Amino acid sequence: MPAQTSSAPEAHIRKIYRTLSSAWGPQHWWPAQSRFEVVVGAYLTQNTNWTNVELAMRKLRAARVLNIAGIRNVPLDELEQLVRSSGYFRQKATRLKAFVSFLDEKYAGSLTKMFAQPTALLRGQLLSLNGVGPETADSILLYAGQHPVFVVDAYTRRLAARHRIAPEDAMYEGLRTLFEHALASVSPHSTVATQPSGGATHPPSRMSLTKRCATAQVLNEMHGFIVGVGKKYCRKAEPACEHCPLKCLLPAQ
Repeated sequence: MPAQTSSAPEAHIRKIYRTLSSAWGPQHWWPAQSRFEVVVGAYLTQNTNWTNVELAMRKLRAARVLNIAGIRNVPLDELEQLVRSSGYFRQKATRLKAFVSFLDEKYAGSLTKMFAQPTALLRGQLLSLNGVGPETADSILLYAGQHPVFVVDAYTRRLAARHRIAPEDAMYEGLRTLFEHALASVSPHSTVATQPSGGATHPPSRMSLTKRCATAQVLNEMHGFIVGVGKKYCRKAEPACEHCPLKCLLPAQ
C-alpha cells in the first residue's frame, strides 16, 4: 500500500471510522446512567485507568452521593476517601466540589441549563475551572452534553502518528479540529457488526443510548473506536498490528 500522504489525512480518518464501525458495531462508550455520572467520571479518569474509576464510582453510588446534591453536601474528607482508588484523590475531590459550586453559581445547579449554552462559550467556562484541561472539558461536552466536539487522548495521538495522520506531538486543538472537520460530513454507519465487539465495548447504558445529533453520534463512536484500538491493538509497547482491523489502512513502512 502506498504511504499516507499529507494531503489525505481527513480521508484516512473517515476510512478508519467506516472500517471500525463495520467491524465492531456500537461501542456504547461511555458507560453511565446520568449526565452527572459522566462529569464525575471525566474528572476521575485523569491520570488513571478506567478500572480504578469504576471502583470509585461504585463507592460513590453506594454512599448515595453520585449526584449533584450528594457531591455538594458530602464532607470533603469523606469524598476524598470515596474517590481514593482513582488516584490524586484529594485534588479530584476538591475539583468535583469546585465543579458543583460553578454549576450552582452559573446555572442554579442545573446541568440542563449549562448544556443549553453554545459549545464555544461553555467550553471556555469549563476550561477556566481548576483541573479541567481540553480532554476533560471535551469529554464533558461530548459524552454528558451531546455537543459535537471530538475528544483527543493518548490513544488518538498514537493512532494518528502510526497512520501518519499527524505527528504524535501535534497540538491538541489542531488534532481536535482535524478530526471534527474530517467527520463533519459523515453519517452514523448503518451497517454494523451483528455481534458488537472491540476493546471499548460496553453494554448499552442510559447515556450511551441518549439521542444526539448525527455529528455528535459519529464523534462519540469514533472516540470509542480509538479507545478500543488503543487498548487492544495499538498499544504503546508491543502493538498487535497483524490482528488489528485497521491493518489494511496502515501506511507502507
